[in-house]
Amino acid sequence: MVNGRNKGAAFEREVAKMLLDDLGMKFKRDIEQYREADHGDLICEDPDFPFTLELKRYKEGSLHKPAWWQQCVTAAKAQRKIPALVYKYDRQPIRCVVHISAIMGDLTDPYGEDTVTMSWDTFMYFIREMI
Repeated sequence: MVNGRNKGAAFEREVAKMLLDDLGMKFKRDIEQYREADHGDLICEDPDFPFTLELKRYKEGSLHKPAWWQQCVTAAKAQRKIPALVYKYDRQPIRCVVHISAIMGDLTDPYGEDTVTMSWDTFMYFIREMI
């Protein structure tokens, strides 16, 4: 049987390495996420990085679960950042979710339900254009 916590931690390490490779920015796992609510999963060494990243790794599914987005939004509000959900199901590519207002450049309310799902490469392009 697969330990879900270990699977999630391995995914966090994998994504942190991908972020370093793609953006040249270092990220570390936020261990406080296990002790306190309203923390994202990865913390960037640059405090000006605009996103709170929530990561999910599951065996099967297709779309993200609304509860994941709500968890991401809650953490982002607490951190005063933009929510970004990164998820992966087995044998499927990584998918990334942000609110449409972030894509449109209007960050007055990036916390609603109107989200855009994109590939990892598109998300990296979006981040590079934003920062």
